[in-house]
Amino acid sequence: MPAICAYDYAVIRVVPEVTRGEFINAGVILFCRPARFLAAAIDLDEARLAALAPGIDMAAVRAQLALIPAMCEGAGPIGALGRSEVFHWVVAPHSTVLQCSEVHTGLTDDLPGAVEHLLNTLVRRR
Repeated sequence: MPAICAYDYAVIRVVPEVTRGEFINAGVILFCRPARFLAAAIDLDEARLAALAPGIDMAAVRAQLALIPAMCEGAGPIGALGRSEVFHWVVAPHSTVLQCSEVHTGLTDDLPGAVEHLLNTLVRRR
């Protein structure tokens, strides 16, 4: 059985109108320092976002969300900083359309499975 790892995670949110504070969960980011693991997964419910924010530039939101998993894989200047720096940069408070929840912790023996579990539990609607 693989070793149990403690990890940190946050929910990635789309906040179409920052002053109102309404948001849609759109993904998760998970970091485990001991395992040198960093991953993000996105699953944007575009119909829900359009209902919350008619007229939002969906293509721009999609493009911005796609940057997060890419940075986790090392893309771009932020991605080149290292796993810890990418995680902390993404989860730092921002007053922008893309924001993250507070950071939470968890335990798992399957880090990729934990990403999928968090996505199913916190982002996808059943």
